[in-house]
Amino acid sequence: MSSTTVSLTCGEEYDLSTRSWRKIEGMYPYVNVGAQAPPLVAVVDNQLYAVEHLTNMVKMYDKQKNTWNELGRLPVRADSSNGWGLAFKACGDKLLVVGGQRGPEGEAIVLNSWCPKSGVRDGTIDWQVLGLKEHVGVFVYNCAVMGC
Repeated sequence: MSSTTVSLTCGEEYDLSTRSWRKIEGMYPYVNVGAQAPPLVAVVDNQLYAVEHLTNMVKMYDKQKNTWNELGRLPVRADSSNGWGLAFKACGDKLLVVGGQRGPEGEAIVLNSWCPKSGVRDGTIDWQVLGLKEHVGVFVYNCAVMGC
């Protein structure tokens, strides 16, 4: 944020070989202005991914064109809490999403994974459910990933 009311939409890149920073204007246009939620971003295999919380879309950043390409939807909803209450993380060669869902059995937190190398079919990401914790609500307050 550049102030308490203005969110930044730029990014910065550090070049290890030249030991210098480069500002990238307009890199992240999906800033959650109203709720000031942190960006939902993760890096897998030197590729940047982000979630646009209003549409629940996972996007991949094209470094050469400074554009985002839509891949497919999240397996849980990011729009219901303005991007809060879920985690979007990298773990080895996979993207992880930890978020809540409501079902006939009640509320649960679900851990989903997807390996970007597996690709996207017809605009659909093949998320795999790794784990489920039932009767704990649907809001993830904090999340760290270890052991990848």
